Amino acid sequence: MNDSRSGGRPSHPRFSPAPFFDLATNGGDGAPAALRPKRVGLVHDWLPVYAGAERVLEQMIRVFPDSALYSLIDFVPEDQRAFLQGHSVETSFIQRLPFARRLYRHYLPLAPLAVEQFDLTDHDVVVSSSYAVAKGVLTRADQLHISYVHSPVRYAWDLYHEYMEEGMSWGLRRAVARLVLHYLRLYDVTAASRVDLFVANSQTVARRIWKTYRRRAHVLYPPVDVDRFTVEDQKENYYLTMSRLVPYKRVGLIVKAFAEMPEKELVVIGEGPEYDTLARRAGPNVTLLGYQPDDAVTYYMQNARAFVFAAEEDFGIVPVEAQACGTPVIAYGRGGAQETVVPGTTGVFFAEQTVDHLRAAVTEFEDIRPGLDPADMRAQAERFAVPVFRKRFEEIVQHAYADFVDGYATDEIRAVDCPSRALSTV
Repeated sequence: MNDSRSGGRPSHPRFSPAPFFDLATNGGDGAPAALRPKRVGLVHDWLPVYAGAERVLEQMIRVFPDSALYSLIDFVPEDQRAFLQGHSVETSFIQRLPFARRLYRHYLPLAPLAVEQFDLTDHDVVVSSSYAVAKGVLTRADQLHISYVHSPVRYAWDLYHEYMEEGMSWGLRRAVARLVLHYLRLYDVTAASRVDLFVANSQTVARRIWKTYRRRAHVLYPPVDVDRFTVEDQKENYYLTMSRLVPYKRVGLIVKAFAEMPEKELVVIGEGPEYDTLARRAGPNVTLLGYQPDDAVTYYMQNARAFVFAAEEDFGIVPVEAQACGTPVIAYGRGGAQETVVPGTTGVFFAEQTVDHLRAAVTEFEDIRPGLDPADMRAQAERFAVPVFRKRFEEIVQHAYADFVDGYATDEIRAVDCPSRALSTV
């Protein structure tokens, strides 16, 4: 055992804010070479497309370019595979089941079994990128398992009743879903006990982890490509919202609110099952553009008078992108938006997901708009930039592994100090 510590075990089991290693003398990541993990395995739930969780995985790969990748399925289209940086992906038996490309989510009852079949014995550190079952991988006592949790399985936990009401009709299908999700909850709690160190993508998710698993979690916000955007000081008069058009995004609420404010223009970017319904409800002041390429998204984001966000998200990347453009945000004041938007400085909140509250928030925004500074919004967005994520993620892994090798119990693993609050402990 490494004897570089003195004084025995710490008297308090909570995470210490002070780094164990001296960053100035032990290299850029702070860990002595002998205590750096040489073999890292990255486990991701599903790889159907390149989306939000995959952007996090992309940066994990960049931090550990020699890591091995595992996922239950890998159907990422060829034109989106650049983020894998040439890595092959070891998949599970679900990959080979009938119609898995289209119906992989229907094989959810098999996912716990499938993820346990990955042989990870060749790795010093296993990092699971989990919003479903990836954290359930099997590791040995001498392997460190860090789980970056995008959220506990929401349709099995906090959104269970909404999911059952909106997504399941009465009958056999509903009964089967109830049974499957009941056993998924039991499995999910068991799987959480296999994790040595939890890292949440927001304080909101850290609270869910505590509520669901009774485990503390560090907070490391997802990487946002703020360099893709530039600040535009001279805004046009339209408001903008952008998301997949599904019920929980509450785009219908935004469209309805602006239908009652005919003097204000709203632009909606995105596609999804609600598109036709929204198109029928939209007044002449609402324009639905459907899917738009990146350059068009950038233009609309940079020139919008304000960005409107009505969902309760785990984190919410798009409001951060809006602030990177110097565009204020009008957001529902729950979930990740509370951690990314500064009311009165980079935007305003509304307290309830109702038309009246949203209209009042638009009025409040217009009142304070002359005093808002796009430079403040850009500075706020920079807190979530890609380099910040990479640096903090590497520090977490290196310091946690050094503590782990040194024989400290997992609830004593410590992370580096983070004055910017991009990393904290809940």
